Amino acid sequence: MTDALHISVPHTEGALAVNALAGEFDIAAVPAVRARALDLTANGHPDLVADLSGVTFCDSSGLEVLIGIWRCAKDADGSLTLAAIPDRLGRLLSVTAMDTFLPAYPTAEAAFATHQANRATA
Repeated sequence: MTDALHISVPHTEGALAVNALAGEFDIAAVPAVRARALDLTANGHPDLVADLSGVTFCDSSGLEVLIGIWRCAKDADGSLTLAAIPDRLGRLLSVTAMDTFLPAYPTAEAAFATHQANRATA
């Protein structure tokens, strides 16, 4: 039995939204993750933090949707930041060199604080 993915948005502030994922991030979850991220971007939150602390499994389709979200966020003059990356996804990011494009932090709180600090100095 699979652990269905649950998506929540525990925090939004200005252009930033934290999108928290919990469960299995696989091909079955891709449409919902993509739709939620695009909805957040369209509703004034182009800077996204993907909190992956609750992800129990992630395959290449999860990586693919993260890359797509990153591109859409960039098109909206936003960004995608990853937080609490599971080991398997970390390896996928490294092998594909996407870890050079997607900033990552140990927690969503650290990603949010860094975004706020960067915005204050801009």
